[in-house]
Amino acid sequence: MSVIRILLADDHAVLRAGLIALLNARPDMEVVGEAADGGELLPLAEQIVPDIILLDLTMPRLGGLEVLPLLRQRVPTARVLVLTMHNEESYLRQALKAGANGYVLKKAADVELIAAIQAVMRGEMYVHSSLTKALLDDGLATAVAPKSETDSWETLSEREQETLRLVALGHTSKEIADQIGVSAKTVETYRARGMEKLGLRSRAALVRFALARGLLG
Repeated sequence: MSVIRILLADDHAVLRAGLIALLNARPDMEVVGEAADGGELLPLAEQIVPDIILLDLTMPRLGGLEVLPLLRQRVPTARVLVLTMHNEESYLRQALKAGANGYVLKKAADVELIAAIQAVMRGEMYVHSSLTKALLDDGLATAVAPKSETDSWETLSEREQETLRLVALGHTSKEIADQIGVSAKTVETYRARGMEKLGLRSRAALVRFALARGLLG
């Protein structure tokens, strides 16, 4: 099993320690370095060349948004996952335009962070569910869905369509089950069947499809 090598940049030592403990507890992940600001991060990233850089946006000396373009230039193989307290769409847009591969909020830095790291390593873009709609703006989402995908949407049942729309919006299976009045297991069945019909393999792909179809408005 290959281990994901992670470099962490955040100016809060207590948070770094917590994240290091969380990530190093997994057999498939290892924190190989840490930095307190962008100035420390850049030379360390060039030296280590990690698989993933977990990057805070607000740091002294050189912040995340300032160091992001430099990371893309000097360590192009590393994937950058922003981990921040900022829940504003403006920060998301700036981070993605600067080259971030994903955007996770610190309040979700547990199971969701693990899922985000795994998704980014698969080459997917990961964005916290509360900010999904912001991808519609500034050309950050695919403008037009492929015709085959557009047509295949009509083959889904009404329940499958509603389930996938709620999944794309970031709702859990339990939340969806409560909303549409079925069991969580039935929701998983709707989700799997709908994704198969659309030929989609991940939530990120579903989000891009839903945005292109205008399903999240």
